[in-house]
Amino acid sequence: MNSKAILVLEDGTVYGGDAFGAEATAFGEIIFITSMTGYQEMLTDPSFAGQIVAPTYPLIGNYGINRDDVESSKIQVRGFVVREYCPVPSNRRSTGTVDEYLKASHVPGLSGIDTRSLTRHIRSTGVMMGILTSELTTEEALAELKHMPSYGNTDFVHEVSIKEPFPWPFSHEQPQHTYNIVIVDMGLRFNIARILSRLGCRVTVVPCTLSARDILAIKPDGIVLSPGPGNPALLDYVIENVKELLGKKPILGICLGHQLIGRALGADTFKLKFGHRGANHPVCDLATDKVSITAQNHGYAIDEDTLKGGLEVSHINLNDGTIEGLKHRAMPVISIQYHAEGSPGPQDNTYIFDRFLRMVREETKT
Repeated sequence: MNSKAILVLEDGTVYGGDAFGAEATAFGEIIFITSMTGYQEMLTDPSFAGQIVAPTYPLIGNYGINRDDVESSKIQVRGFVVREYCPVPSNRRSTGTVDEYLKASHVPGLSGIDTRSLTRHIRSTGVMMGILTSELTTEEALAELKHMPSYGNTDFVHEVSIKEPFPWPFSHEQPQHTYNIVIVDMGLRFNIARILSRLGCRVTVVPCTLSARDILAIKPDGIVLSPGPGNPALLDYVIENVKELLGKKPILGICLGHQLIGRALGADTFKLKFGHRGANHPVCDLATDKVSITAQNHGYAIDEDTLKGGLEVSHINLNDGTIEGLKHRAMPVISIQYHAEGSPGPQDNTYIFDRFLRMVREETKT
């Protein structure tokens, strides 16, 4: 018989069900994601650091866990909440179960709850902190919540970023390196480096704390500011480096990297009520009027009314009108709020990497 677990939200709402994964207690911001596949990529996405994640798709675990579908070196979520957990996966690539995967990283899971009810509750009230536990009572969990720091006051980027630079393994699909690209790791999803490598780039991944001078010493042809978790307003140490890099080399910002470009040039950011997380968000590219379905995972956005410093909007979200991309009028700088690398999600937005590399090529000719 399965042991029991509960999810306790800070407003006192409680969801009870069956425990799987580690028998442990996890504290974090409760969020939902609407992707229908890709639970292993979700679990290993650094942008979920500090969060308890609830997929809206009801069946999780049916194709197991494999060695390839990872977006970082470890599980990043603090807890995992699902409608139905499948303990017997069926897939030729499967090497284990989600239950085993979570246990190995001491991450708790909860199944058997009405995740649609949880999603509707978050949509109505906004994201909030909570505890997932198989060890505490409801009263004990609520008491713990009163002493826990809020998500928006914690720097998760420093937690997930690498500590030392490393070269990304080069793809043998390309006969030679074309450009030297540096990725500043604030929560890098591996697929960004994979795509750039396939496009013929030599990729070096560096810590979020590496100075602008040391980044330029690597002699990059272009710089990518990666996605990552948490509140961009806490990252002044990265923003100062971005200010020094602007205009020196072509820059592409993705998700958190996009927000930091905005803040470096004087814009403000704000917290969304329940964020954009999933693989079905429509975005319009204003340069072409083309609408793409995008993968997204962010809880903050740039305030359009505060845009300055030569920035203009290049993409917008067709659901709520928020900014999904920026470009600079004078400097070689572009950014996107969504995840062009997908994983999980549609792959029809990788054109942004081609656009970035065209910008790199034009700058290297001058």
